[in-house]
Amino acid sequence: MPITDYLRRNAAQFGDEVALVEVNPQIQEERRVTWRDYRLVEHTDPTPYRREITWKVFDEKANRLANLLLERGVGKGDKVAVLLMNCLEWLPIYFGILKTGAVAVPLNFRYTADEIKYCLGIAEANVLLFGPEFVGRVEDALPGLELCRMLLYVGKDCPTFAEDYAELTANTSSADPMIPLDDNEDAAIYFSSGTTGFPKAILHDHTSIVHAARMEKEHHKTTHDDVFLCIPPLYHTGAKIHLLGGLLVGSRSVLLRGVTPQTIFQTMSDERCTICWLLVPWAQDILLALEEGRLKIEDYQLDQWRLMHIGAQPVPKSLVAKWKEYFPHHDYDTNYGLSESMGPGVVHLGMENIHKVGAIGIPGYGCEAKLIGPDGAVQEGNPALGELCVKGPTLMSCYYNNPQATEETLVDGWLLTGDIAERDEDGFYWLVDRKKDVIIMGGENIYPVQIEAFMAAHPAIKDVAVIGLPDQRLGEISAAIVELKPDYEGKVSAEDIDAFCLDLPRYKRPRKIIFDHVIRNATGKIDKVALRKLYNAENLVARENNA
Repeated sequence: MPITDYLRRNAAQFGDEVALVEVNPQIQEERRVTWRDYRLVEHTDPTPYRREITWKVFDEKANRLANLLLERGVGKGDKVAVLLMNCLEWLPIYFGILKTGAVAVPLNFRYTADEIKYCLGIAEANVLLFGPEFVGRVEDALPGLELCRMLLYVGKDCPTFAEDYAELTANTSSADPMIPLDDNEDAAIYFSSGTTGFPKAILHDHTSIVHAARMEKEHHKTTHDDVFLCIPPLYHTGAKIHLLGGLLVGSRSVLLRGVTPQTIFQTMSDERCTICWLLVPWAQDILLALEEGRLKIEDYQLDQWRLMHIGAQPVPKSLVAKWKEYFPHHDYDTNYGLSESMGPGVVHLGMENIHKVGAIGIPGYGCEAKLIGPDGAVQEGNPALGELCVKGPTLMSCYYNNPQATEETLVDGWLLTGDIAERDEDGFYWLVDRKKDVIIMGGENIYPVQIEAFMAAHPAIKDVAVIGLPDQRLGEISAAIVELKPDYEGKVSAEDIDAFCLDLPRYKRPRKIIFDHVIRNATGKIDKVALRKLYNAENLVARENNA
């Protein structure tokens, strides 16, 4: 059963119920608590504070786009790219593409013009739908978009080089085209986050998407009465799959743009949201605002909020412990996944396993996991250490047009994740680090994630990232980029951090402390490629000389 069938069912069964809500708060807070990524795009005219559509309208909008594309000759085998910020149009467009039998290609809103050209080229995209935030970048990319025979603009004041999506679809039939789809047909191409190099195109079929959505529903016991607050970008598999778990039961989802602790709480309160998926930086910002008194729980109606879960990166134990102090009634889950495994849940902690906070958990619904050593041999018994490999219905079909990378990553039906993990005596997996991020200092392996988790417990530290820097004698040394909470800036020294780290084994203690902002990508992962580039030996000397 392809994912589009669930939208048809919801339109028939829950047609007049609200399916999607878009909230656009006016941000009036200080810049330091505003989600940085929403300031990376071009300014556009403000949209209404709140918009909504029912399941019936959702389905009709998807049908209109599908019929438009089909009239233009777009169908099975074609690729249709989407470059939009989160908005009410995003999901109807995604489902409209799928209803034609074509492949949806979501693009990262942070991409430059060159990256847009690169990804559209790899995916062999025939159509691009884009929003007002990207007019300049798309125009700059035009000379490289020969394959795109159709540019559709989603917004007001359509540029001359594109066609108006709203005008065209308004005059197209809303009848369901009912293109027959097989579960094993190609559905979407997603791009890797690029933290370990340039993004690769990841191809998924309908089986992968549906099982991932079912896994989300099972893990978090989602019902028709739940309301999911979606904050991360929909181009990423994580946000979309958490939302699609609700699609399977016809529950409502809320898209929030412009993220601060206050807007998250206000939206949770106003929309009566029951589930919220946060990235580590947002959870940190909320806790900091609560500690400083800028945010007060009693100012909002949050009794209905039953689950807070986090994914996309390792979660410090100290963060969850502090969260439970403020919200003792909340269920909590950690979700581990990759775009190659259709996002979150291929390994997950489980709401019933709060005693194992810090672990990424056990294999998810319908999935398997194992550890292998450097020689590829399976690491038997508990405890064990090795590269984490996962298997299940959510795995990608391949890296599109990249057979060599596919062969290296998919081995005998197993996905080699590139993450080093430890399995404890109870069978729970604990993420140790990315295989490529391991620091080798004087022949000793150092795993940054373990150091980051320890340092995150320091009361003055808001965020921390540990990277390897070149060293002539030892090969590499560990350096900690430390982002302090605002009230501690200028009051905590490198010596103070060094003293805190004395409880670590000597070889794990950072050899250098750098006070700066911790760079994370749009999915919340620490961007270690960018940090290593920023703090290589030459740049580091220059920065210190200018300090």
